[in-house]
Order: sequence, then structure tokens, then C-alpha cells
Amino acid sequence: MNNGLLWFDNSDTTLQAKLEKAIDYYAKKYGRKPDLCLVHPSMIDAPNGSSFSSDGLTIRPFRPVLPGHIWIGIEDKENA
Repeated sequence: MNNGLLWFDNSDTTLQAKLEKAIDYYAKKYGRKPDLCLVHPSMIDAPNGSSFSSDGLTIRPFRPVLPGHIWIGIEDKENA
């Protein structure tokens, strides 16, 4: 993903609640749902901070994204 929306949420809510807000905002702003989300590994409760999918959205750990931030957008489809 080269372009996306950087969302900041330092509330005490769950990652799922933060993602729902970010997805809703992204969809209203750009007219389509995102399919990729990059977050700091510390925000993921999955084993070993691994990637997972939820409702068509892939959530991936990416250390350069600071804790409390969500980088959300459309995954680049190379060779498509």
C-alpha cells in the first residue's frame, strides 16, 4: 500500500472498535471499503502479532506505524 489514510486513536477501546471507526470514515471519504490495515505489532492480540483477516479486511503488523495509529487503505495489486 503506497497511499492510504493514517488514523489516530489512543482511546482505551479495542482494536476492533478503532478499526470500525476508521473503516467507516474511509468509506465515507473515498466511496469504497478498504481492504488492508497496517498497525503496530503491539496493537495485535493474535499469536506472535501475526496477520489476520476480518470481514474482508487484512490486518497486518508493521513496525514503522506508531502505536495508536492505523494506516488503512487499498492493497496494491501488482501484476493484476
